[in-house]
Amino acid sequence: MFKKILIANRGEIACRVMKTAKKMGIKTVAVYSEADKEARHVQMADEAVCIGPAPSRESYLVLDRIIQACKDTGAEAVHPGYGFLSENEQFARRCEEEGIIFIGPKHQSIAAMGDKIASKKLALEAKVNTIPGFNEAIEKAENAVRIAQDIGYPVMIKASAGGGGKGLRVAFNDKEAFEGFTACRTEALNSFGDDRVFIEKFVEGPRHIEIQVLGDAHGNIVYLGERDCSIQRRHQKVIEEAPSPFIDPATRKAMGEQAVALAKAVNYQSAGTVEFVVGKDKSFYFLEMNTRLQVEHPVTEGITGLDLVEQMIRVAAGEKLAFKQEDIQLDGWSMECRINADDPFRNFLPSTGRLVKYRPPAELDGVRVDTGVYEGGEIPMYYDSMIAKLIVHGKDRTEAIEKMRTALNDFVIRGIHSNIPFQAALLQHPRFVSGDFTTGFIAEEYPDGFKKDSVQPADPKRLAALAAFMRYRYLEHIKMIDGQLAGHEMTIAKKFVVVTGSRVGSNDEMQEVPVRVDLKDGVYSVYVEEENDVSRYNIVSDWRPGQICLRVTINGTHKITAQVERKDVKYTLVLDGAHYECMVLSPLGAELQRRMLKKVPPDTSKLVMSPMPGLLTNISVKVGEAVIAGQKLAAIEAMKMENTLVAAQDGVVAEICANVGESLAVDQLIIRFE
Repeated sequence: MFKKILIANRGEIACRVMKTAKKMGIKTVAVYSEADKEARHVQMADEAVCIGPAPSRESYLVLDRIIQACKDTGAEAVHPGYGFLSENEQFARRCEEEGIIFIGPKHQSIAAMGDKIASKKLALEAKVNTIPGFNEAIEKAENAVRIAQDIGYPVMIKASAGGGGKGLRVAFNDKEAFEGFTACRTEALNSFGDDRVFIEKFVEGPRHIEIQVLGDAHGNIVYLGERDCSIQRRHQKVIEEAPSPFIDPATRKAMGEQAVALAKAVNYQSAGTVEFVVGKDKSFYFLEMNTRLQVEHPVTEGITGLDLVEQMIRVAAGEKLAFKQEDIQLDGWSMECRINADDPFRNFLPSTGRLVKYRPPAELDGVRVDTGVYEGGEIPMYYDSMIAKLIVHGKDRTEAIEKMRTALNDFVIRGIHSNIPFQAALLQHPRFVSGDFTTGFIAEEYPDGFKKDSVQPADPKRLAALAAFMRYRYLEHIKMIDGQLAGHEMTIAKKFVVVTGSRVGSNDEMQEVPVRVDLKDGVYSVYVEEENDVSRYNIVSDWRPGQICLRVTINGTHKITAQVERKDVKYTLVLDGAHYECMVLSPLGAELQRRMLKKVPPDTSKLVMSPMPGLLTNISVKVGEAVIAGQKLAAIEAMKMENTLVAAQDGVVAEICANVGESLAVDQLIIRFE
């Protein structure tokens, strides 16, 4: 067994590999860029080596520097994690040539499966089901249109070296095929240095289901069940689970055996994943093989009890697999949510900055958190947006969903935006709960994007009661400080009015809910009045003003955790993805609020502002130029993705307010129109 390994990665996966290495008694070496010198993976490692400037192409992607770091530290082996150099055939070969063990498959296997065109031919030879399509590189957009017509729409246009949703488009007509081909080639060249593109039939009503395989150097290969990764947004996985609610044992066995046949065809050694697209009739077709550890590997670990990183290390050290196919038993249900630094209310634009507060849920009762960040650390703009992976395991799917919903409510992130509200909304969507979804689920259910009102509170009156309880507790806190002079004691009123509306603080669509709070023996009884109905909520909680998580027991049995914020008399509660904003006023305060004028928002129709923090990489217009709606104005790069800004309406450019190469803040002015 190795004494020391280097992890050629960063973030949560570097930390994940280190955990297993430490458990096995193996020393670890971290590599880091200048932007990551304070990162969690650097702090966790036994040694750390700086390998260059912040951009990954100058640090994490420079294989010579990683090889040198192995030599300088005496690391016998290198684990590449996922992303970066994990599927780089040249890197694996160089490691082998330099006498460094690559903890992954042999370079020949990576080369065979890394090229989507070559891998599809190999799959055909191994008698693996493949999708109809044109498997040669296409040179011109006109050819792409003709080929798409021959296959029959809809078609999927894919970069041969693509991955992570980059270099991929679905086309339903000639125009989309032409434009999609051009966009795919550009994206693929920029992201992977390889602009080859091919086209295949798009399976309708598809599910994305993948089989985890594991092979050793002695010819033994097993499959470890499937993962359902159909919940995707723009081809990026959002929620993964194992097993799949759609797959039956016969289909699982057939898919697993084909995955093993493909792995054997390339003499696969290590953990790998064979991805399939599965139609609504359970017909399945090979998509690609990922010759590395997957982001979602923890759900397989959850249902098999295996540590896949440990298995990779043992296989790389020459050990045989300690189990056979018949030994693999699937236990319970596991689910993973990717917690990303995205703002779901601004079309999931990247959100960078300092983690002012970061408190993941406790890793108890089947809850696991894989993370690479810490409170006070920064989310840089140079890398992907993942903050953490939240994983749960339950005895069945229903229990797994409930555990995940509870854990998400308990996951505190402040200072940047995260996609937790979106994840929480998905987990209570009827289609998700029933298991009736495809890869088009998010696009179908949220065609106009995700907004704060996309998910409504299950019980608004309960949230009004909680807001009134918080107000009462705040006044109790004030009473401990104020009114201490005899004869001037502070008396807390029992009656309040909870004011809600589409814009709290204005009289736009305001609704008033009268409430009364009684306190007896530590129980806060909140009476919520609505028309001729009065609802009573008996609340028990040790919550104090200033705490973000409000944990309460309602009516003796119902326990919930909501995240809360208070600003004077304004309260925001977030529960299961639903945002509830209100003011808790006295009856007189509510009367005065009705008389307040509406606050008119400023006119920004002639301004183009940065929707996110990022690097301004392009300005496509100049002062005095007339532009039309839909025309490209600028491009901003953040977290490895390029975001194009287009004109919302016709106009003439009056001023360029930012320079190419400038790092922009959210809402920073870029262009002003006349």
